[in-house]
Amino acid sequence: MRLLEAEIDLKALIHNFHTVKAIVKPINPSCRIIAIVKADAYGHGAVEVTRALEKKCFAFGVAFFEEAAILREAGIKSKIIVLFDREVEGIFKYNLTPVVFDFKQAQLLSKQAHKKAVNLSVHVKVETGMGRLGIYNAPCETIKKIAQLPNIKIEGVMSHLSEAENKEWTTEQIRKFKEIQRCIVNLGISPVFHIANSQGIKYPEALFDAVRPGLMLYGYGQNFEKELKPCMKVKTKIIDIRRLPKGSPISYGRTFITKKNSVIGVIPVGYADGYFRKLTNRAKVIVRGKKVPVVGTVCMDLTMIDLTDIREVKVDDEVILLGDLGNEKITAQDIAEWAETIPYEVLTSLGSHAKRKYIREEVC
Repeated sequence: MRLLEAEIDLKALIHNFHTVKAIVKPINPSCRIIAIVKADAYGHGAVEVTRALEKKCFAFGVAFFEEAAILREAGIKSKIIVLFDREVEGIFKYNLTPVVFDFKQAQLLSKQAHKKAVNLSVHVKVETGMGRLGIYNAPCETIKKIAQLPNIKIEGVMSHLSEAENKEWTTEQIRKFKEIQRCIVNLGISPVFHIANSQGIKYPEALFDAVRPGLMLYGYGQNFEKELKPCMKVKTKIIDIRRLPKGSPISYGRTFITKKNSVIGVIPVGYADGYFRKLTNRAKVIVRGKKVPVVGTVCMDLTMIDLTDIREVKVDDEVILLGDLGNEKITAQDIAEWAETIPYEVLTSLGSHAKRKYIREEVC
């Protein structure tokens, strides 16, 4: 059993959902929310997160069919949109809504729907500048062809913002999407249009018929940090304390050598737990309400921390890797900067390796 625990605050999750709603509704009162719970809800646990939000969302978004199947097996009955998968049979078995990103995929789904004598709702993805998935050649003509397929109903049309921090580029993507929207509406099709992810929500013109918050639900988002509450706290305990003289090397490669007589703690967390090796001699953790530095190379299963300035520290004392204690706080953004990555990777890495504990009190 790995000795890493993630405390997931579902009260914070609900708060963040209402924060997204409060931002979106004054601009577009009819705008719906598609909660993104892919990658096991960014490491927070997709089943528990979806249960907490089930009665509040228009739909949930997952990356692949297997993620959707897990939610259905757990009793989730809400609409689930599968964003990136070409699965056919499982779509019907679990009553899922696939995202179609080329005509061939739509044909296969139509054929199966016709065979089963059912109508299948789909969302069609169009390319506006992400360069990943989506119809990029004659999107309106292709969507018209998809709409004519038997037993297929186009419920939604979507795209994805690739650089929401860049206003000029994002404005161009939104312009392209609006052109496609006008064309589709002129065809007599009235789907739900959506393009805004968490970062895109700050653009009023990106708030079409729905938005797709992911990171914001879990407490992070540029321009909205003050309104959001991080849902995840990650912690462990000290398993050993060593009193070492000046000049003592710490960990692999001797990347840190004590500059004075030092107290070095050992915690049972390493890169096998999603605590990146890049955090070597860069990160900080919280012990007894104070930040202390990570020293020496982060190992597979262990990491060393400098406890020299912490009074009365002892084995089994709690160590906060992510979260707050007293007046100190370490955010996913902090860890991302130390590790030269992004908060998404921090949350999915730590959350997926930790034993999760949920705070549910007063969740409404």
